[in-house]
Order: sequence, then C-alpha cells, then structure tokens
Amino acid sequence: MKKGLLSLCLALTPLAAMAQSPLGTWQSIDEDGAKKAVVRITQDQNGDLRGTIIKLNQKPGAICVKCKGDKKDKPIEGMSIIWALKKVGDNKWGEGTILDPAKGEVYSLKAELIDNGQKFKLRGFMGVSLLGRTQVWSRID
Repeated sequence: MKKGLLSLCLALTPLAAMAQSPLGTWQSIDEDGAKKAVVRITQDQNGDLRGTIIKLNQKPGAICVKCKGDKKDKPIEGMSIIWALKKVGDNKWGEGTILDPAKGEVYSLKAELIDNGQKFKLRGFMGVSLLGRTQVWSRID
C-alpha cells in the first residue's frame, strides 16, 4: 500500500507542475523591490498571454506621457502592457512584448513561473536577452 501511494504521488508531481498557469492577478515588483502595479494576466483568442494594469500602487491616475502611438497620454490603469506572450515550454513563455510605461519603451519579453506558480519571473530586453532587466512578480490570486 505504501509503495502504491508513493508511486501515485511521484507520478502526479510532474502533472501538477505542468498544470501551473500564469492566468490571474499579480503584484509587479521592480528591481529595487518596490511594488509598482497590480497586473491581470489573461489569455487572448490565440492562446497568447496579455497583461493589463488594473491598479497603480504608487501613482494612481497617472497617464503614459512617454508612450508612443495610441497609448500616448492615456491612463496607465487599464492599459495593456504585455501582449503576444506565447507558451514555449513547461511553465515558460516567450516571443512576447512588454511596455514600460515609465519610459514609454517597448521590449521583447520572456517569462517563467517559479516557486510552484507563486512567482512570475519576467525578462524584458532589446535584442539579446543578456541586455535586459528581470522582475519577479508575486501572485495575488
């Protein structure tokens, strides 16, 4: 009986890891440990991930002064900042894009779930991934 239970637990462990999803609400935390915004991660009709700021922690009501195009001078709350993030492996996503509203810059994005799905590690970069910034967000729900 003990061997059977142990075998079942070991067999289900990889399935639990594969079932993790980044869908939900996340607290974005910058490189300095400051809580910047609450971001909701959803999935679009193509299966790609999209992230929308639903609350700013530090500057509620701020607008994206440095953004370009249709995001220029628009409220940051409610703004999509992550789009086209595709699943590329177990708990890994890539080929996406992220907007830094403070700088108005758009970066390539890759991400992965860590700590049993409780943390979302994002790497924004231009060109080569080595030349970028990493943030680790905490799951809210």
